[in-house]
Amino acid sequence: MGTGGLSRRGFVGVLAGTAAGAALPAMTGCDGTPAPADTPAGRASTPGARPSAQGESRAPSGPRPLYLGTYTSADGGGQGIGVATYDPVSGRVTGDGTITGVPDPSYLAVHPDGRTLYAVNERDDGAVTAVRPADRKVLGSRSTGGSAPCHLSVHPSGRWLLSANYGTGSVAVHPIEASGALGERSDLVTHSAPPPGPDQDGPHAHQIVTSPDGRHVLAVDLGTDTVYTYRLDTKAGKLTEVSRARAASGAGPRHLTFHPDGRYAYLANEIDNTVAVCAYDPETGRLTIGPGQDTGSGSGTNYPAQLAVAPDGRHAWLANRGHDSLARYAVEEDGARLRLLGTVPVAGDFPRQIALSPDGDLLFAANQKSGAVAVFHVDAADGGLRLAGEPFASPVAVCALPL
Repeated sequence: MGTGGLSRRGFVGVLAGTAAGAALPAMTGCDGTPAPADTPAGRASTPGARPSAQGESRAPSGPRPLYLGTYTSADGGGQGIGVATYDPVSGRVTGDGTITGVPDPSYLAVHPDGRTLYAVNERDDGAVTAVRPADRKVLGSRSTGGSAPCHLSVHPSGRWLLSANYGTGSVAVHPIEASGALGERSDLVTHSAPPPGPDQDGPHAHQIVTSPDGRHVLAVDLGTDTVYTYRLDTKAGKLTEVSRARAASGAGPRHLTFHPDGRYAYLANEIDNTVAVCAYDPETGRLTIGPGQDTGSGSGTNYPAQLAVAPDGRHAWLANRGHDSLARYAVEEDGARLRLLGTVPVAGDFPRQIALSPDGDLLFAANQKSGAVAVFHVDAADGGLRLAGEPFASPVAVCALPL
């Protein structure tokens, strides 16, 4: 862990530092999952109606909100959560200041009602913070019970916030009050088994997300090469483990992204530089991880970050850190197969995270080392990406949340 609160992930990660964040229909996170159109967040991102490139009835009508995560304790880092807007037609981003008082907000998510924004505080003394964007008021923070929380998501009910502590390999649950503020932690589960994978010093929870059907919560752990499935007691806020899925030894699973139909998901493996197609059983919550596949990064050092899947489920894109590219895949056989189509330069250095706009017409790439967010137009026909002008400067850009 780093000093001053900044975790090892603040600079690249232990591995990446020596080299060279689902998908819920009821919430939006830095993975670009759209909010429902009948919530304030959905209305902000879909203010009208037209047939979009993805075949949905959405209309570009004025600027839309964009929130940006950073590391405040990194050299050259930001001062809090960046606030911006983007034009849904041109993709142009315009800055609108900063929400201060939120330390190391490296990952962001929004409540289903669109009124509250949540951020991890990725520090040794990990916490999660609630913010009201309307007046930029910080509603308070709660301890996650672990170190270096790196991912969070809102349960579709809007009543629970889920977070993953990378440093201590644990996942936490916090109740969400009517105001959007957070209550005291209701549960904390540490991944004590199986044993850590090769060259790992312990568990490292990297993501926690609810399945598209809302029945189960899945936690991805890089340290144990495992995806854990839990059932959440929505009255008590307690997690009960129901199954485990083991990735290949040393794969280092980082981020899971579901296909829109909910029967398949795609896993980015950070350490062995692969992606895997996973079959998901909604009834049992059991995940079956397939073999590792090509990331399009060649023979050089590369650390896949995450995949984003088009709203129509026909294409997927992978952020390649090291290769500094976006890999493009055709999604075939109703989600059961990924076919690599090629890569495009990401227009920056070290794409930590990618996200789609709610209509799927734009893709945002947060480039950590170059401190900028690149925006791409998405061709719905073939999944092609075209850069939408110069990237938007954002200090130590590690998360872009378009609404």
